[in-house]
Amino acid sequence: MLLNGLKVVEFASYIAAPGAAGILADWGAQVIKVERPGGDAMRHVFADAKSELSGNPTFEMDNRGKRSVVLDISKPRGREALARLAAKADVFLTNVRASSLKKSGLDEPTLRKANPRLIYAMVTGYGLEGTEAETPGFDVTAFWARAGVAMMTTPKGHDPFLLRTGVGDHTTSLATVSAILAAVYEREHTGVGRLVQTSLLATGVYTVGSDLAVQLRFGRLASNKPRTAPFDPVANFYRSADDRWFVVNPRGGAVDWPVLTKVAGRPELTEDERFRTSRSRKDNSALLVAELDAAFGAMAFDEIARRLNEADLAWAPAQTPAEVAADPQLRAAGALVEVDDGSGRAHLSPAAPAVFPGLDPGVLPPCPALGRDTRKVLEEAGFSAADIEAMYDEGAAA
Repeated sequence: MLLNGLKVVEFASYIAAPGAAGILADWGAQVIKVERPGGDAMRHVFADAKSELSGNPTFEMDNRGKRSVVLDISKPRGREALARLAAKADVFLTNVRASSLKKSGLDEPTLRKANPRLIYAMVTGYGLEGTEAETPGFDVTAFWARAGVAMMTTPKGHDPFLLRTGVGDHTTSLATVSAILAAVYEREHTGVGRLVQTSLLATGVYTVGSDLAVQLRFGRLASNKPRTAPFDPVANFYRSADDRWFVVNPRGGAVDWPVLTKVAGRPELTEDERFRTSRSRKDNSALLVAELDAAFGAMAFDEIARRLNEADLAWAPAQTPAEVAADPQLRAAGALVEVDDGSGRAHLSPAAPAVFPGLDPGVLPPCPALGRDTRKVLEEAGFSAADIEAMYDEGAAA
């Protein structure tokens, strides 16, 4: 695999930082996941769910292929063990607060003394500087709400709504992987590692950067509009006679406007004075949506799909999660991977969103049980059998 030989120590929990380490593991890095006693909180996300289903696919997705080590850094031997693992690593990845890391002697300057080549990656809610650097942040708070994503997404006049699990986290995971690999490249030239840092806040700002750039430049930004009166009614969601939603997103300008009216079976709308220009379509957007609602609402979805495809328009069905899971294009696009469930059987899981043609990922290793690899990893780090037993006896390792 691409990252064979890259050694990563992850001292993190929840999704954003473990997700970044999970991508690196998918691409061949050797990832040691260091957990506190009791484990990453995400291990227990379904523990109280009243269901006959077993497993924790949310946690398994971000932690497949890793080795699990349990260390209690409140104890000197636990802190020493984690520092020794970092001394032999290429990357130390964490989302623990900077003040806690410094108190434990696991901050970047301290670990770098023992390992100048170390890339020390920190994932935060709000960054490492400023008055709110230590403020706790999740993706729904720092990414979704604070970065403006929620209010930009909510149509004017509607209440904001919560973000689905991990959306901001996984976007930050991708940013973190990019930062780590940039630092790996730099180290190849300098021989020295560096501190890299990503935040949910900055990732949220970049995610809506196309719009926020307008706000920053001009001091104002148009609000999101409801479907029935959108900014551009030509790019909108519509529903078929058999209750299937789809979205059309024609190319800029007026190139696709006459094409869309033919697809809808209403070519006369092209020269209708209310809709003939982009300005008139905007001014009369509610009227145009009503016309297109009626047109598409009289056709079956399969017929609409056929017409849109024949016209070579950009469009897509608005799929439910069940429909996405059954969509064959996901496999063709490399969006899914097979993962060992720990018993020799494979199940499908979302893939890291990159494909390396000619490189078959095969069946990826399973998510490790809590503390499965503690003893073996400590042995590899040079601890004697007596030292390891002493750590277990005093609860510094498990």
